[in-house]
Amino acid sequence: MEARRAKGATSGRYGLVAWIIPLVVVAAAWGSWAEAAGYRTPNFVIEAPTPDLARKIGDAAEQYRHDLAIEWTGRPLPRWASPCPITAEVAEHLGAGGATSFVFDRGEVFGWQMTVQGSEQRILDSVLPHEVTHTIFASHFRQPLPRWADEGACTTVEHPSERARQHRMLIEFLTTGRGIAFPQMFAMREYPPDVLPLYAQGYSLARYLIERGGRRKYVDFVSHGLGTGNWAASLQNFYGVNDPGQMQGVWLEWVRQGCPAPPATLVAAATQPDAGLSGMARGQSPDPQDLPRPATQLASVPSRQSIYQRVGLEPPPAAATAPVPAAGEPAQRTATSVTSKVMW
Repeated sequence: MEARRAKGATSGRYGLVAWIIPLVVVAAAWGSWAEAAGYRTPNFVIEAPTPDLARKIGDAAEQYRHDLAIEWTGRPLPRWASPCPITAEVAEHLGAGGATSFVFDRGEVFGWQMTVQGSEQRILDSVLPHEVTHTIFASHFRQPLPRWADEGACTTVEHPSERARQHRMLIEFLTTGRGIAFPQMFAMREYPPDVLPLYAQGYSLARYLIERGGRRKYVDFVSHGLGTGNWAASLQNFYGVNDPGQMQGVWLEWVRQGCPAPPATLVAAATQPDAGLSGMARGQSPDPQDLPRPATQLASVPSRQSIYQRVGLEPPPAAATAPVPAAGEPAQRTATSVTSKVMW
């Protein structure tokens, strides 16, 4: 992503140029556009194959925006100055996927554009919450996130069947040499050419961290890392792990053991801040029936030493403690156009 001068504030559908047009003309044009789009909510304008689908997608987008913002940040988002257009292509034969773009400039975020596609069910229970979470993070952090942290967290709110599929792909990637070393993954600001391992690893690590601290702690962890540029210190402060390399070892061992749930006391502590949201559990681990049991799930996963070699790191000695590296330069970008992609 290259930094550029943002243009969204002075051109396009929501540009400042609109104020010079007579009010009646503006109202007429807006009404015509909204009718063509199919449905409008306070924060979204939806174009879909039918008015009924547009209404379902719009209402779901608003509900996700409200509920997920509370889950992640503890408070609902204020209304956006301009609504986010959503273009939906809905058909049973389409693979599920989506993309959301927006622009950061001097602490502001705007220029929303979202596209979603797939069956009605997958759009409503997976693609839409994933894409809406991207907008929540953009509104909260006001700067680009490391790709793993953004896509990984957004994947945790998808339907359990989609999350289970990401886990199966993770095992495939780890056993075929397509894993990404954590120091490299933590530094990524753009999508790598081989993007699917990033999604699978990002989801798995985000799941691991969220299960051990909850969503709001995860947001605080990411915020600290963005603010300091020192992800080693952030891991130490929030999760007691010295650096990305040690985090990789802890995580790989967890995967090798079949991704066991944390102790009940830790689960209770992690989920307590998120309680009281009328049964929402999209960010929790997949239901047991959606994942293979550990005996078969990880039967083909290589040893810890072999996995380390495949992702480019030497395993540390059993009792070694990795040193905390020096703080890096804060990664701060402004006037940046960001596109977040989902690929199925």
